[in-house]
Amino acid sequence: MPMKLQYHSALFFGYKDERRFIDIVRTLLLSLKTVQGTFTGDNLITLDKNLSFLTDQKFMSAFEKHAQTKIEKGIIWRTAVLAWAAQSGLRLEGDFVECACYKGVSARIVCDYLDFGSKPKGYYLYDLFAHDPAMPHHAMTEHGDGLYDQVRSRFSDLPNVTVTRGQAPESFAVAAPNRIAFMHIDMNNAEAETAVLEALFDRMTPGAVLILDDYGWLYYRNQKLAHDRWFAERGYAVLELPTGQGMVIR
Repeated sequence: MPMKLQYHSALFFGYKDERRFIDIVRTLLLSLKTVQGTFTGDNLITLDKNLSFLTDQKFMSAFEKHAQTKIEKGIIWRTAVLAWAAQSGLRLEGDFVECACYKGVSARIVCDYLDFGSKPKGYYLYDLFAHDPAMPHHAMTEHGDGLYDQVRSRFSDLPNVTVTRGQAPESFAVAAPNRIAFMHIDMNNAEAETAVLEALFDRMTPGAVLILDDYGWLYYRNQKLAHDRWFAERGYAVLELPTGQGMVIR
C-alpha cells in the first residue's frame, strides 16, 4: 500500500463563507487523478509535492503529541520549517531563541524532535503572556493569567529551556544568550520585531537561521516592509516562503 503523502486541514483565513470555501477545496481535490502529494490548510493549497515532513517519524511523533488545536494542527508546514531551522542550528555555536512563544507548542515540538534536553544548548523563550487593548498587536485566545505558569510547566522537564515573561527587548536583561544558533520571531508587531533584531541579530552565529513567522502574510505587510528596510541596510534580503514565513541566514 502506498504511503499516505497528503495532509488536509480546514484552517484558512480571510474567507467570506467558510462552508462554501471548504466545499470548493473538497471539489478541487476530487477533481484530481490522485490526492497523493496534496496539502491544504494555513492558506496553502499545493499539489504534487513530497511533503517530506510527513515521513519524518520523529517530527510527526512530536507534532501529534503537542499540536492539539485546529490552528496548531493546521500550521504543520510552518512548524516543520522551524524544526528544520533548529536542527541546522545544532551544528553551530550558540543557543536557541523564540520571541513570542505564546503557549510554547512549536518550541516544545522542536525540543522533542531534537531531544533538546540532552543537548549542550539553551532555549530562551520570551512572551508577555498577556494582552490589553492598548497593545498594538492583537490578542490571542489564551493570553491571560496563568499562561506563563502553563508554559513553564510545559518545559519543566527541560532545565536548559528558560521562559522569560516581559516586554522585549527589555526582558533580554533578565536572560539572553551571548551567541544564537537559531532564532524564531513571531510578535505580530513591526516595531517590536525591529527592536529584537537590533538587540539580537548580531549575536547570531554565521550560518544561523532566522525565521520571521509573519513576514509573508499580507495582513502583516507593515512587518515585511520594516524588515526589508532593516535587512537591506545590512546587505541581507529576506526569503519569503509559501508558508507565510520569512527566512534569513546570518
